[in-house]
Amino acid sequence: MEDFHKTRRLPPYVFEQVNRLKASARSRGADIIDLGMGNPDLPTPKAIVDKLVEVVRDPRTHRYSSSRGIPGLRRAQAAYYARRFGVKLDPETQIVATLGSKEGFANMAQAITAPGDVVICPNPTYPIHAFGFIMSGGVIRSIQVEPDNNFIPALERAIRHSIPKPLALILNYPSNPTAYVATLDFYKDVVAFARKHEIIILSDLAYSEIYFDGNPPPSVLQVPGAMDVTVEFTSMSKTFSMPGWRMGFAVGNERLISALTRVKSYLDYGAFTPIQVAATAALNGDGADIAEVRDTYHRRRDVMVDAFGKAGWTIPAPAATMFAWAPIPEPFRHMGSLEFSKLLVEKADVAVAPGIGFGEHGDDYVRLALVENEHRIRQAARSIKRFLATSGVPADNVIPLSARR
Repeated sequence: MEDFHKTRRLPPYVFEQVNRLKASARSRGADIIDLGMGNPDLPTPKAIVDKLVEVVRDPRTHRYSSSRGIPGLRRAQAAYYARRFGVKLDPETQIVATLGSKEGFANMAQAITAPGDVVICPNPTYPIHAFGFIMSGGVIRSIQVEPDNNFIPALERAIRHSIPKPLALILNYPSNPTAYVATLDFYKDVVAFARKHEIIILSDLAYSEIYFDGNPPPSVLQVPGAMDVTVEFTSMSKTFSMPGWRMGFAVGNERLISALTRVKSYLDYGAFTPIQVAATAALNGDGADIAEVRDTYHRRRDVMVDAFGKAGWTIPAPAATMFAWAPIPEPFRHMGSLEFSKLLVEKADVAVAPGIGFGEHGDDYVRLALVENEHRIRQAARSIKRFLATSGVPADNVIPLSARR
């Protein structure tokens, strides 16, 4: 039987190939250290869990909830944006709760995309940024992900050579998978460009609280005039170690939020009310839980960079996110990221995410998630050191691409 129209537009899910190999190895008794999926291993803070348990005991909370989020949750998100970014939001018209930022992106794509609409999207990037629009009938025009002086010229070329004119631009800083961080000056230039060309900005800010250099990443909504063209998506998954709770937000332009809210009203009844109440308590907290999560990832990052470097694989230290974007060692680059990722599972008992899964421009890299404790990260480094030693490649010949270019 032929594939359906939408599934025909989706390539094979490359991460699944690594997952199958990982599962097969584990079935044979192998101890696989999984640095592949960005699935936080840290427990949700106790106070948040306690609030969930308290509220779930009330049977009145077991009924259908509010698709756009209960009022207290939307007010808490507005208060968070005011504290963290100095951005004023109207909880009634500029905020909608989503079932995580991934669902929010997919639903926004459904809300605003007509068949053939062009969307400008960085490459490599988190898959839903592109495929949410592809599944909605859109066309992706790829540009670089690095937020440097070449970014605006790349946007100019995209405008000049795209027919029809692009509908929207995707931003994701701190970036998954590359860990690039944008500055407020960068956002000012992008907002000016978007307003000039009447393009929507969709900003994924899921990693705003996971940063390591002491400078909190900004929101594009801090730029005057950004609210005219922008919706920003945030998530509680990484910030509060709540990935399975599926709680996120879209905030910003009233017209776009209204469109998203309308689509969601047909698709879901919102998250379980006790989850929304617990999320409200988390957002209204003192920030200590966020700081603890950040410190844990910071320590793991430092251990990974040090231990892998000593093993013969230089890992650039990410300034933010829970990921390292690592160039494939030169002797293995010809394999591509998928085959190299398979090799690491088979020969080193370490699972990573192949860069090709984030776009063709990611094929020289793999993504390493900081989702194992420091002991396990050091164990992974020892396994990789043995793998490199037995591969016939001297450690001092394992030169990362960043050093080669």
